Amino acid sequence: MAKGTIGVTTENIFPVIKKFLYSDHEIFLRELVSNAVDASQKIRTLSSFGEFKGEVGELKVTVSVDKEKGTLTVSDHGIGMTAEDIDKYINQIAFSGAEEFLAKYKDTASSIIGHFGLGFYSAFMVAKKVEINSLSYKEGAEPVLWSCDGSPEFEMEKGTRTERGTDIVLYIDDESKEFLEQARIDTLLRKYCRFLPIPVYSGETLINALEPMWMKKPSELTDEDYIKFYHELYPGQDDPLFWIHLNVDYPFTLTGILYFPKIKNNFEVTKNRIQLYCNQVFVTDSVEGVVPEFMMLLQGVIDSPDIPLNVSRSYLQSDSAVKKISSYITKKVSSRLDELFRNDRKNFEQKWPDIRIFIEYGMLTDEKFCDAAMKFALLEDTDHHFFTLEEYKTLVEPNQTEKDGNIVYLYTTDPVAQYTYIKAAADKGYSVLLMDGQLDTHFVGLLERKLEKTRMVRVDSDVIDRIIRKDNNSSVNLTPTQRNILSTLFQSSTPDVEKANFYVEFEALSANDMPIVITQNEYMRRMKDMAAMQPGMDFYGEMPDSYSLVVNTASPLVEKINEAATAALADKIKPLEDSIDADNAKIEELRKNAKDGKLDAESQQQTDELMAAVGKARDEQQAMIKDYGKDQPLVRQIIDLALLGNGLLKGRDLNEFITRSVQLL
Repeated sequence: MAKGTIGVTTENIFPVIKKFLYSDHEIFLRELVSNAVDASQKIRTLSSFGEFKGEVGELKVTVSVDKEKGTLTVSDHGIGMTAEDIDKYINQIAFSGAEEFLAKYKDTASSIIGHFGLGFYSAFMVAKKVEINSLSYKEGAEPVLWSCDGSPEFEMEKGTRTERGTDIVLYIDDESKEFLEQARIDTLLRKYCRFLPIPVYSGETLINALEPMWMKKPSELTDEDYIKFYHELYPGQDDPLFWIHLNVDYPFTLTGILYFPKIKNNFEVTKNRIQLYCNQVFVTDSVEGVVPEFMMLLQGVIDSPDIPLNVSRSYLQSDSAVKKISSYITKKVSSRLDELFRNDRKNFEQKWPDIRIFIEYGMLTDEKFCDAAMKFALLEDTDHHFFTLEEYKTLVEPNQTEKDGNIVYLYTTDPVAQYTYIKAAADKGYSVLLMDGQLDTHFVGLLERKLEKTRMVRVDSDVIDRIIRKDNNSSVNLTPTQRNILSTLFQSSTPDVEKANFYVEFEALSANDMPIVITQNEYMRRMKDMAAMQPGMDFYGEMPDSYSLVVNTASPLVEKINEAATAALADKIKPLEDSIDADNAKIEELRKNAKDGKLDAESQQQTDELMAAVGKARDEQQAMIKDYGKDQPLVRQIIDLALLGNGLLKGRDLNEFITRSVQLL
């Protein structure tokens, strides 16, 4: 019997392996089974080269549990090891036998999994002692038994195995008894080993009966094959919309199938939809870095031996190889979408509600995908017609170009609530886009950046004639006194709405338009919408909504209100206005004559007295107009009608409106 010390370059490496080397202790089983599969693949490769003359026999890996003995055993009928092999590959940590084997047989041994030489030692994360009982394929080889208790010391003696292959026996420690439960082992094997190329048995049960479809050629597969495989991966889900079969061998090796599932509108980017494999061994479902973030909405598998992993195979390293693979996947997905659009546009349009959020998310987060998607991204109008970006520009440019040369894209986020505004636009011959998706708040901003001389404006952000300014806009014919009276009258008659401010404006619309139109500033509304979706914008979220109360001076009702208010108030208001104008002129003169911009004591006193007089006169004006407004139900009625149309009239104000409506009838 031989004894020795394991050759390591780091002191006390076993505690590091046991606690920190791998992200999850369950990984040990994947590593040991992968090594067993490697050993099986090696004997097959040697046989094909004529370097092994014997019978290959049945190649399989068996995982067995002995709860009474407290052991878990991984057995294979592969290449086996001599004492020299164990000394070279086990006793010298981080020297990888797979690396050396690949270098020699690189043209045919592409499915050798191990790369790092540390996989075996993951066993010590769950075991207090590990044995290797192995017999090499080499002629005249003797069996060897190696054992180690997790310290740098090992023992090696003649083994008992009579057939070629290796048994790895783990004496499970007290903290890891879960790995002596057959159900737990079955679950882990199905997770990590269901697509391995060598049969894997859990006791007597075959684990990997499924053939990895991504290893086949697309020409060999039918739609039914792809759909069946999808349901094997994701039981209980709806059929996928379509899929992309990845198959490239230069400048890197990559296979896989990515599925487009039906995505709910209230989507959440999850990190475990796509499974990453390395030569058919499950590695991780955290594929950040391998695929762009927006593709986390997809499902499926990716298999590549060229994606560099750390010693645990669980975390990806950000290097040029990964970036190239990520770029390839992005290009492949965009090409597939473009192909689907060009070959069957009708079908593409039918699927648009389901794939829209994916495409918009991709355009918002990935510049290369965005550039490619400009050809097949669709816009939908309120009549449910679809257009490419170029088609829509051609449609609206003649009629929706304002006087400064910008094309205005009108859109709605709620065609029911904003119906009045949509109709006003349609009456002008304008098209309105449907932008009611979860990402459209951000997407309209993207379109403004990508499309030259284009403004995106929600249809209720202003009256339509002011959204798309033309040279023939009518002017408001109000005297300063009338404007003053009406402004105060409508402002004071507007009910208080929680977290909302209203500002009175005047516009000469048509006589057939509503007497009052309520609009919301486009910029501030966008900021508040974005604040609701992303952190760091709380300032906008806390601000009250800002609305414009646009009074249509061409409306017969407004003309009636104006005539009555002018007759009742103009003679009383005009002297106060003249007094305010005169006092303001005196204040301006005093400030103009101040030396170095600073008033002397006498001038300051005069200014204060004049400002007090101005304030008093304005208070008198407002009190007079407010008092008049109390007896003008028509003013409050048309304001409430506008509020009601925008969903802003609630509670007591709504009840008073209903009562007043009955009285007016």
